[in-house]
Amino acid sequence: MARTTSHPSFLKRLFRHDVAVDLGTANTLIYTPDEGVVLNQPSVVCFQKHAAPGEARVAAVGSEAKQLLGRTPVNLETVRPMRHGVIADFPAAEHMIRQFVDMAQQRRLFGRRASFTICVPAGATHVERRAIREAAVAAGAGRVNLIGESLASAVGAGLPVASATGSMVVDIGGGTTEVGVVALGGLAYSGSIRVGGDQFDQAIVSYVRNLFGVLLGEPTAEHVKKTIGSAMRDVPRQRMNATGRSLDDGLPRTVELSNHDVADAIVSPLKQVIGAVKDALENAPPELVTDIASTGIVLTGGGALLANLDRCLAAELGVAVRIADEPLTCAVRGAGVAGQVLDEYAFE
Repeated sequence: MARTTSHPSFLKRLFRHDVAVDLGTANTLIYTPDEGVVLNQPSVVCFQKHAAPGEARVAAVGSEAKQLLGRTPVNLETVRPMRHGVIADFPAAEHMIRQFVDMAQQRRLFGRRASFTICVPAGATHVERRAIREAAVAAGAGRVNLIGESLASAVGAGLPVASATGSMVVDIGGGTTEVGVVALGGLAYSGSIRVGGDQFDQAIVSYVRNLFGVLLGEPTAEHVKKTIGSAMRDVPRQRMNATGRSLDDGLPRTVELSNHDVADAIVSPLKQVIGAVKDALENAPPELVTDIASTGIVLTGGGALLANLDRCLAAELGVAVRIADEPLTCAVRGAGVAGQVLDEYAFE
């Protein structure tokens, strides 16, 4: 007859409903240990403007709401409640999280009072961290644990986080870049700058405006970045057309852009990312930096998908750089794994 364990921690894990959430500037992801990533939606919510006093009516969230950015009719207001990885609009964030939780619950994967493990950037203040907790509780979370974005990304990337050997992860999100040196289940160094994919898009908008006298919408700039974007110029030239509004007469105008144009446009935000990684190498414990010189640097987050970014960083830093498998979901998957073994990782 098989022996049944009655260890309290085993029973606690058996009946616990765990949910990991990555509240990103660009996208929100929800993960459960049984089903993996069950939701991946843009962090956008659209409200009806003329709802009754005190009653905010959500017209759309996620992908549907993102399609309305820059196209919203007068009776609707489209909001991105997350800026630089933290909550910029608390009521909108609460509604967005609630809607996303409801969307995921349609698959009957977790209970209403589930335990949430949420990724937070290293640079988040106490006030910003409290806002994330309160928004999650208001949206139905039973318990909220916060984990650093870098640590979660390192776990999700499969790095040997629990060992004494140091590893470096660079997570480039929509609004922040997180640099972490991890060892023994925690962060030996953690840095954060408020530069990410959004700042790359804005740099492309500024470049096209200054060079061609044409104002692109940020969704168009993002499309250019994803289609032909490159972190380096020494690559075969690729071209595409982008349409915006002429600053001279206000009429639509189409310009031809190349991947070399994109590389020139994003020089400034890219330098800030490189500077953040250099700061980490300069300030992390020397023994761990020696480990990193041998094992290299791992890139995660949506920004890691920018073409030739790994080559650019390797050339600037003199250290091998690779892109993690499924970089977009590393943080939420890592938070989900860490949430199952709370005693092994550093939580707040």
